[in-house]
Amino acid sequence: MTAPVPVAVIGPTASGKSDLALDLAERCHGEIVNIDAMQQYRGMDIGTAKLPVAERRGIPHHQLDVLDVTETATVARYQRAAARDVEEILAAGRTPIIVGGSMLYIQGLLDEWSFPATDPQVRSKYEERLAQIGPLALHGELAAVDSAAAQIILNTDGRRIVRALEVVELTGRPFAASAPEIGEPRWGTRILALDRETGELDERIERRTDAMFSGGLVDEVAGLCEQGLRDGQTASRAIGYAQVLAHLDGEYDLERARELTVIGTRRYVRRQRSWFRRDHRAVWLDAADPRLTENALSSLEA
Repeated sequence: MTAPVPVAVIGPTASGKSDLALDLAERCHGEIVNIDAMQQYRGMDIGTAKLPVAERRGIPHHQLDVLDVTETATVARYQRAAARDVEEILAAGRTPIIVGGSMLYIQGLLDEWSFPATDPQVRSKYEERLAQIGPLALHGELAAVDSAAAQIILNTDGRRIVRALEVVELTGRPFAASAPEIGEPRWGTRILALDRETGELDERIERRTDAMFSGGLVDEVAGLCEQGLRDGQTASRAIGYAQVLAHLDGEYDLERARELTVIGTRRYVRRQRSWFRRDHRAVWLDAADPRLTENALSSLEA
């Protein structure tokens, strides 16, 4: 009997990764390992499109609901915890199905990206700069010294902007230069990447955003504020949550919050596509093809 090999299902937001991952888990005697950074947070369900327990088909899911909104999500913590999950699933003779679209998390797990050590003085300098000028302006400074890092880090994500600038200063090289060479993925993982035609994906983003706002996103954010969401370094900056927080603070109306969530998601999708397309190991599949599951299984058997 052949030993199981992990399968990673990656691709841009709203492409349909969760459904394929469930199908593969059913067909391959598998368990799901989440690799979406924001789905790690307890209570952040609607705005992250987290699959409800009732829709998980009885399949075990890992790395969901493992952080409070006040905790900072880091690649290093995820890397250690998810690797342990993958190895335990393999040891049980089952197939890990790794699914999500968080770019640095994917490379951190599959390529064992080892990030440079931090320097408190350098970090403090950029944190003070962030407090003075805000994330958007600091993102512009990052773009001036490392355009590639600026393409994959959201201009609202002050913590990661600070970290990238710190790495650039400490190493004298671009942030991504600390990344490992793209070679054989850890555990021999097979990588399947989903995408759709841009117009169709844009429509899916619109529909999903509408469903989030009509399905209680504002109430979810308000409830999470009582649990300390505003104090969270990463949770409060998630797409959708940041916009609703601004709406609750009176910066703009609810329709503008919805519109900015759509815009932010589309920008993030462009970053995801650019990042994933550089990975020559990925087998690209048309998520709109009604034979998607069969096509995925055929590619795994090839």
